[in-house]
Amino acid sequence: MKNLLPGLREFSANVFPEHQEMFETLSQGQKPHTLMITCSDSRIDPNLLTQTKPGELFVVRNAGNIVPPYGASGGGEEAAIEFAIEGLGVTNVVICGHSHCGAMAAVAGKVNLDPLPCVKKWIGHAHATKRRLDQKNGDFTLNDVVEDNILVQADNLRTHPSVSAGLRAGRIHLYGWVYNFEAGMVKIYDGKNKRFVPSVEVSADHAKDPNRFAL
Repeated sequence: MKNLLPGLREFSANVFPEHQEMFETLSQGQKPHTLMITCSDSRIDPNLLTQTKPGELFVVRNAGNIVPPYGASGGGEEAAIEFAIEGLGVTNVVICGHSHCGAMAAVAGKVNLDPLPCVKKWIGHAHATKRRLDQKNGDFTLNDVVEDNILVQADNLRTHPSVSAGLRAGRIHLYGWVYNFEAGMVKIYDGKNKRFVPSVEVSADHAKDPNRFAL
C-alpha cells in the first residue's frame, strides 16, 4: 500500500479537481469509441499509449491478449466483447500485442509453465499460434510470434457473433497493433502489404484508404 497511497492522495487533492467536470459527465454513462484487447503486462498502459481520456477505451486484458474462439473458454472475454460492441456501440476493435511478451515466449516453448498450471491452461487457447510456429521449423523470433498471434486472435475474434455481425454491417473495424514499449513505437497491420508498419507511416495512407489497415 505504501506505493499506492501517495498516488491516491495526489488524485483526490489535485487530479480530480482539475478534471471534475469530465468525471461528472462520465457518471451519466460511458460511450467509448474503441474496444482494446491487450495483454495484462504491467508495462502496458492503454490510455498513456493512445493519449486517450477516461471513457474513451473499453479495455479487455489477459495474458497474451488471447481471444478464445466463441464458446471455447466460458470466460469473461466473451461477455466483455459482446457488451462493448452491442451494448456500448464501439466502432473500433484493436488487438494489441507487445514486445518481450512472456505469454508469447511460453507459446514458443521458451518458458516452463509446469509450476503455473492455470497459466498453462490459458496459454493453450493460443494453440493455433503454436501451429503456425511449428510450420516455421524454428526459424522465427519472439516478435514473429507476437505478430502471428495477433492475426490468429483476429480470426478467433471473428467467430464471436457480435463481431461477425458488426463487421458484416460495417459498424466496426478490426485492427492489429504491436507495441514496442522500449522504443515508444506502435506498428499497425497493413492488410495491403501483409506486414506491420510503424504508426508514423500510417496517417497519410489511412486517409486515402481507411480499410487498408483493418484486419
